[in-house]
Amino acid sequence: MGRYVVRRLLQMIPVFIGATLLIFLMVNVMGDPIAGLCGDRQCDAATAAQLKKEFGLDKPVWQQYLTYMGNVFTGDFGTAFNGQKVTELMATAFPVTIRLTIVAILFEIVIGITLGVVTGLRRGKPVDTSVLMLTLVVISVPTFVTGLLLQLLLGVEWGWIKPSVSTDATFSELIVPGLVLASVSLAYVTRLTRTSIAENRRSDYVRTAVAKGLPRRRVVIRHLLRNSLIPVITFIGTDIGALMGGAIVTERIFNIHGVGYQLYQGILRQNTQTVVGFVTVLVLVFLVANLLVDLLYAVLDPRIRYA
Repeated sequence: MGRYVVRRLLQMIPVFIGATLLIFLMVNVMGDPIAGLCGDRQCDAATAAQLKKEFGLDKPVWQQYLTYMGNVFTGDFGTAFNGQKVTELMATAFPVTIRLTIVAILFEIVIGITLGVVTGLRRGKPVDTSVLMLTLVVISVPTFVTGLLLQLLLGVEWGWIKPSVSTDATFSELIVPGLVLASVSLAYVTRLTRTSIAENRRSDYVRTAVAKGLPRRRVVIRHLLRNSLIPVITFIGTDIGALMGGAIVTERIFNIHGVGYQLYQGILRQNTQTVVGFVTVLVLVFLVANLLVDLLYAVLDPRIRYA
């Protein structure tokens, strides 16, 4: 196991460098950040040259990337165009988005897996058909429609929640935004769990466990569910980074100042340092999440061994 982890960590290095290089190049060719600094008015040549020199934009792109990566390994993600350190923006944004992601993942695990098990064990029955239709509707409706609808009904019409989240962004305030963020993924987890349960239910090891006279609850939880969770864990693990990076719509609707909000502001103002810095951390989140998912395989299925 230890050798496998070391090998995976070494494999993450070129992936990280390649992903950050691609992101850096894409962000640097999407527009002129100096034009964004000057607002509606065009900067004069002297001011533009001074700003480019100050932020290192007068150097070749490859040199800018090498300088950026050298600073990243020392914990310096650069300075935003407003003079604020990107690490300071991360310190305020990431805790909020992490709490929002935790709420969303809990919805996926608790509701998604539960509904998937119930429908998988009752395949073809009315409850199965109803849940499948409901998940199809959830997948078909865009997230911004779901968010605005819940905000209007629960926040404005019925007054059950605050229409916008406060700056503290406590867990209680993030329940509805977390449900909105997790809605599509929750539907996929439900359908994926249902399919996996229905397929493994016909497996030999399940029939053997039933023939031995084991209680139905033990057969489902200890044998059937444990092996059926492997594709579900794969989806949830890769979805962690997607939820953190894809929360732009949800955070905009509920006025949550998290990672999505900072990315939106960075893209809107063409603030390359902010965008590249935040996306670099999200790349690390993706890589670590994938590694943890691979290690969980051996926990769920004892037949899996890593050399």
